[in-house]
Amino acid sequence: MTIRVLVADDQMMVREGFSVLLNAMPDIEVVGEAVNGREAVDRVRELAPDVVLMDIRMPELNGIEATREIVAADGTAKVLVLTTFDLDEYVYQALRAGASGFLLKDASARQLAEGVRVVASGEALLAPSVTRRLITEFSKLSESPRLMTSAHSAYGDLTDRETEVLILIAQGMSNQEMADLLLVAESTIKTHVSRILVKLGLRDRTQAAVFAYEARLVTPG
Repeated sequence: MTIRVLVADDQMMVREGFSVLLNAMPDIEVVGEAVNGREAVDRVRELAPDVVLMDIRMPELNGIEATREIVAADGTAKVLVLTTFDLDEYVYQALRAGASGFLLKDASARQLAEGVRVVASGEALLAPSVTRRLITEFSKLSESPRLMTSAHSAYGDLTDRETEVLILIAQGMSNQEMADLLLVAESTIKTHVSRILVKLGLRDRTQAAVFAYEARLVTPG
């Protein structure tokens, strides 16, 4: 299946560059572009892409707010945030808004295309350069007693194995890696992941990772 992509960035050269790179891939098609966050929300409604490449800093509506609206209104489009700013606050805010992945704009063409594929498949994607900072940020922001109490109450519904899988998701493991570690079939892991999402009322694996950090199931090592 061809992955349909919408590119949202206020810089024309960036939009055109990403479009050329992605359209060169046999399994990816850029179906539209947007020059600001508001237009991105409208274009998602109109074009129903599988993945939205979303710049964070845009006029009218920034990428974080646009992501929040897209996730709230659409059940299928995944958002892959692209930015030049390697800052904790943007990573955390973007994932809290519902983004499924985060890459810096200096990623190679191969990394960009693979990022689109990973996010489209339902996996979480974080640029290696921001992962350590992200964990630290989660540690600081998850100290809220109210947030922790709510999260603890919710994950109490998980079985021991589901809790174990949730922790591994937060550690960035793929389904196959978890299957190898736990000595089970990959299909079994997929079933556990699906049940975790349903029980916790989460949209995807990225939100599951956010939840695990906020519930303090995973802390910086």
